[in-house]
Amino acid sequence: MESKMERMSSSVQSWVEEHKLTTIGAVWTTAVGASVAYSRRKTPQRTTSLRLIHARMHAQALTLAVLGGAALAHHYYNKSSSMRRDDLDYDFYSQLPSATSADGQENERWSW
Repeated sequence: MESKMERMSSSVQSWVEEHKLTTIGAVWTTAVGASVAYSRRKTPQRTTSLRLIHARMHAQALTLAVLGGAALAHHYYNKSSSMRRDDLDYDFYSQLPSATSADGQENERWSW
């Protein structure tokens, strides 16, 4: 039973990894709908515009919390595979394109 749950969890995790913006949009839309429904049930005397304003604020707060959690998870899971600061090459000349192409011809960018 646990292996099935692990497979399902990894499947969901891989789908979310591939569809990040869709996931964030779905969380935001769900939060707006839930907030409007809750507001409608608890305080029916509020106007629709006030409900939508509050729902948008709640959805934004939830979306920021989800994005913060995703950033922490990304940092936590990719900590071991990330490059060290010493491994990065910040030299100016390493960022320039090569003066010759693969076949030995001089690139136009570098010709006078």
